[in-house]
Amino acid sequence: MTRFPIISLAWRSIANRRGTALLTILTVAIAMTLFLGVEKVRHGARASFENTISGTDLIVGARSSPVNLLLYAIFHIGDATNNITWETYQQVANAPGVAWTVPISLGDSHAGFRVVGTDNRYFEHYRYAGRRHLQFAAGGPLDDLFDTVVGASVARELGYSLGEEIIVAHGTGRVSFVEHDNNPFTIVGILEPTGTPVDRSVFVSLEAIEAIHLEGPTGAGTSLSMDELRAMDLTPDQITAFLVGLETPVAALRLQRQINTYRVEPLQAIIPGVALSQLWSVVGVAERTLAAVAAFVVLMGLICILTAVLTSLNERRREMAILRALGARPRHVFVLLVSESALLALAGAIIGTGLTYGALSLGAPVLEQRYGVHLSGTLPGLYDLALIGVVTGASAILGFIPAWTAFRNSLADGMTIRT
Repeated sequence: MTRFPIISLAWRSIANRRGTALLTILTVAIAMTLFLGVEKVRHGARASFENTISGTDLIVGARSSPVNLLLYAIFHIGDATNNITWETYQQVANAPGVAWTVPISLGDSHAGFRVVGTDNRYFEHYRYAGRRHLQFAAGGPLDDLFDTVVGASVARELGYSLGEEIIVAHGTGRVSFVEHDNNPFTIVGILEPTGTPVDRSVFVSLEAIEAIHLEGPTGAGTSLSMDELRAMDLTPDQITAFLVGLETPVAALRLQRQINTYRVEPLQAIIPGVALSQLWSVVGVAERTLAAVAAFVVLMGLICILTAVLTSLNERRREMAILRALGARPRHVFVLLVSESALLALAGAIIGTGLTYGALSLGAPVLEQRYGVHLSGTLPGLYDLALIGVVTGASAILGFIPAWTAFRNSLADGMTIRT
């Protein structure tokens, strides 16, 4: 027998045991779906994390660790070790090669959400997820002294809409005993969801931050009217940090060195991408663990194929004897069992890949809007084809075990089953 239709015979053999085969294929498909889904979300989460801020060349704050500066200036977690004087900020802002700066003042909160003192340049220059602009879902930027713009999560969780008034409290806790309720803020803008800390922030002007602290908490003295406050010079004495955009990004290292060696006060300038990578090396342990678990699930799927083929060998000795009687050699029996293992894995991997991308196509918008995880590709690529090949090849290799057993049985039984 020079030519033997092994693949066709393998498919017919699988179809003859369709119940067990379908369960085995389903197991591999689920394992493949889990692994690919975890991989896609894992890479999307990392890319989205690293794109929390983009288009900003430097972040400047008081001297501390780069991760600490990144945490409080961008993620609004923790507090600064010190503030920056307004004069120093102006000096850096007017330095040669600086295209724009965005000042940031922290220290207050509203219902557990951080209040960010800044100006409308924040909405103009802040970029995320590959230089995407901040967009307003309703309203617009700051105009009056006591205007505020809230992030998407703030509006959704607290049920806010345009025109509502809110009270800013001193400190960053959810419960505060010191509230600046003499002059409430009016919501004039609600931002579109970004999946970044912007969603959980309340934005007010730098002058408003000065005004509420000039006023002091309730009962702290004579209250000034809004018109009196608007007429005052409310230029801040200090800010917490600021973002820097350069005319030429290649000048970032030079300006960073100048800021880090600034003698008037201790400053630190960091490059956002570098600091984000450092932070991810700490927080990325969980996603690596999840990827390892998903890989073990795929391995269990392959072991299920091995178990299914092995357990059917004794029942199939008559089938093998018939094949021998029809002219099949022992090596043909060996190749048949290997082909069955490979075909089961191939079918499961293809189905699992299809299920993954179907789920991603439906869930990608939700993941991006609610969790900020941007999935770059929702169609299979070379990586997926390579993974299908690896799973199929690994299953074929595992198939050597039952195939060798069947090969030896075939040699021992010949064309009839020995009992």
